[in-house]
Amino acid sequence: MHPVFLQAVVDDKVRRARGAAAGAARRHPEPPRAFEEESIVLRLCRVHDDEALTRLAQLEGRTLPAGSFVVAELGGSIVAALPLGGGAPLADPFRQTAEILPLLGLRAAQIANAQGASRSRLRVLGRLASRG
Repeated sequence: MHPVFLQAVVDDKVRRARGAAAGAARRHPEPPRAFEEESIVLRLCRVHDDEALTRLAQLEGRTLPAGSFVVAELGGSIVAALPLGGGAPLADPFRQTAEILPLLGLRAAQIANAQGASRSRLRVLGRLASRG
């Protein structure tokens, strides 16, 4: 095969491959990143969070459990909550929260461990005070 003709065939195949790749990218765009622009805030619930927590429970068709929660804020709105006393998490079904729920579980465990350590310290201090 003549080198000029061979180069033309190669250039044509490269051009077609690039066109096919561009078309595939348009047909199957990369899914949007869940939290590129928004930061996630994990914190304990506050009194003024009751309305948002009730809304989450209603969105899931459940009643709001009593007690404290670890909540996840995304863009300033509460999108998920986990009861500290145990139980299923509440999550906004219209927001991407699948990646947040394990973080809530981890934070709740950290809080439970810290509270357990505080109670242990108080018991030790109580025993020491009763000796004196």
